[in-house]
Amino acid sequence: MIPVERHQQILALVSERGVVSIAELTERLGVSHMTIRRDLQKLEEQGSVISVSGGVQSAERVAIEPSHQDKESMFSQQKAAIGQLAARQIPVNSCIYLDAGTTTLALAKRISERDDITVVTNDFVIAAYLLEHSQCKLIHTGGTVCRENRSCVGAAAAQALGNLFIDLAFISASSWSMRGLSTPNEDKVMVKKAIVEASRRCVLLSDTSKYGKVATYLALPITVFDMVITDGNLAEAVQEAIRQANITLLMASV
Repeated sequence: MIPVERHQQILALVSERGVVSIAELTERLGVSHMTIRRDLQKLEEQGSVISVSGGVQSAERVAIEPSHQDKESMFSQQKAAIGQLAARQIPVNSCIYLDAGTTTLALAKRISERDDITVVTNDFVIAAYLLEHSQCKLIHTGGTVCRENRSCVGAAAAQALGNLFIDLAFISASSWSMRGLSTPNEDKVMVKKAIVEASRRCVLLSDTSKYGKVATYLALPITVFDMVITDGNLAEAVQEAIRQANITLLMASV
């Protein structure tokens, strides 16, 4: 059986069951454990399936992102731990970018004592917090206002980022997989791409609840990231795939 045929059978089985174990796939397809792992890695890179502990499941599609208010109460302990770990990665006298989101807001709350850094953000809540609670230099991108996420998106925000040299960018995600970051909001794509172009190093900051979800627009491939910082609930197969992609993986303990 050629790989394409195996991939079709895997997808059909996952679609029918929702979750399928690697052991069952090896038995049903009559191939080795290693062959199935290679097949699953290829399908995951395409965004078709998501690795879970001991098996694989269908990718969950995100049609609309939750509002900032809704997200702030979700996985708050994980976000706080991720923010604390991320804060340790910021060099002295650097210019950093904090992408819009509640996990990056958790990071902002961990750097309020830093007076040696410049913080660039497109997020109004992050800007307001740092304005009140920090002594850092603060730059807001401006741009088209996205009320639900209390941030700026679109061409003007992207253009503002294009005029900056950023040392370290912390980029958020509402959905990501080994293929990359995706979003249901097309106006966010150009901002994400502009961040990568403007930054020396890029870090994905996201709790594991976002992993395995996909949305309409692929914003960034996973390979643009130098580091992923998440919580400890990431499947071992995904951990290994991230490391094989030469991306540093840090997992915060809750």
